[in-house]
Amino acid sequence: MDSKEIQTEAGSITKTIALWIQDFLIGLGVPEQGIIYTKLIVLFALVVIIVLCLQYLLRRILLFVFHRAVNITKLSFINYTIENRLPHYLALIGPYSFVRGTIPVIFYDFHTMITPMLKATDVYMVFMVIWIIMSIVRSFGGVLQEKPAFQNKPMKSYFQVVQIVLFIFGAVVIYSILTGKSATTFFAAMGAASAILMLLFQDSIKGFAGSIQVTTNNMVQIGDWITMNKYGADGNVEEINLTTVKIRNFDKTITTVPTYALISDSFQNWRGMQDSGGRRFRRALNIKHNTIRFLTDDELEKYKEIDGLKEYITAKQKEFSKMPKREGLLSNMYRITNSDLFLQYGIYYLRNHPRIDKNLTLLVRQLPPGPQGLPIELYTFTNTTVWAEYELILSEIVNHFIGIVKYFDLTIFEESSGSDIFDVYIKENVK
Repeated sequence: MDSKEIQTEAGSITKTIALWIQDFLIGLGVPEQGIIYTKLIVLFALVVIIVLCLQYLLRRILLFVFHRAVNITKLSFINYTIENRLPHYLALIGPYSFVRGTIPVIFYDFHTMITPMLKATDVYMVFMVIWIIMSIVRSFGGVLQEKPAFQNKPMKSYFQVVQIVLFIFGAVVIYSILTGKSATTFFAAMGAASAILMLLFQDSIKGFAGSIQVTTNNMVQIGDWITMNKYGADGNVEEINLTTVKIRNFDKTITTVPTYALISDSFQNWRGMQDSGGRRFRRALNIKHNTIRFLTDDELEKYKEIDGLKEYITAKQKEFSKMPKREGLLSNMYRITNSDLFLQYGIYYLRNHPRIDKNLTLLVRQLPPGPQGLPIELYTFTNTTVWAEYELILSEIVNHFIGIVKYFDLTIFEESSGSDIFDVYIKENVK
């Protein structure tokens, strides 16, 4: 039996069913004047009810089968397909053949509607197939993100690219269905409109290029702490998709940054600090110039009792004893100042602090002097990157140095306030 014979047979069956339903409705007392409209409404309602029942039954059966498969195989992929509603989409396309077969019967008296309705049904099928494929792709992505190698990768941007490709493919198929023309015609039309398409999808194109470079160069991962002052972002990366990067700031606000900004603008990634296990801190104490002085031998003997200073003082005294003697001011060339001892104490203290990382840079150094005194900077790394712990360690160390500085007869510079000026006035004028 060839295709023409099949079409003739199908048309005969359709006519028989349509006439039988018409005779049945007339037998029920439906007026002949409006019989074709009544038949249309009745058949349409009947098909809708049957389709809904079929979809419900298929959904229940598929959910049962999928849940049983999860319990038996323990495959996370099947569980992800349930979460991504794959059984639901499969149930939606189940009655497709039934609906397509009933269209000639429903619209038997409205022949001009048959072809548009068949095309609409085919378009519906294309959309459902796209959603099914996307559900499978998302499920596959969920399985991948369980793997340690993919947990910090911007997988969502790649899935969005797949989604765009699927929609383009779907648009081509729908164009062919609606116009009856080949895909070549569609792409020819798109070529003419390429400039408009580039304008419409410029963010997606830039984002796709940006996400590829970000991933290839391992510039940013999910969970990285980044700082982008231009966008007011300072927090952890929560999501990287095709067009935007979602950053949760430390004040719990959300900042969204264009993906391509990660390659077009500068940003600071703190991953290196976190991977090293230590976080740097820099703090400077400004020492008043007029409190820095040379120490006498008696004072040096007193300072030898402080841990960490005896070896330094002894070594310096031995070194200076070998130097030629100088007269006048040059005789102070080989003398130790209280500032020297303060620096050495700072190094000793930090090297013996239990929360300082000894494998990273550790300095106590002088910065260029200025109108606010001589800055002595503490430059070192803690052995933790936890923010709260870091702040506690930092405050503990700074407080210790502020408290110990007076034992070296040094004074920390402070801006004068009204009360300071008043105290000086009282001392000078009240006897």
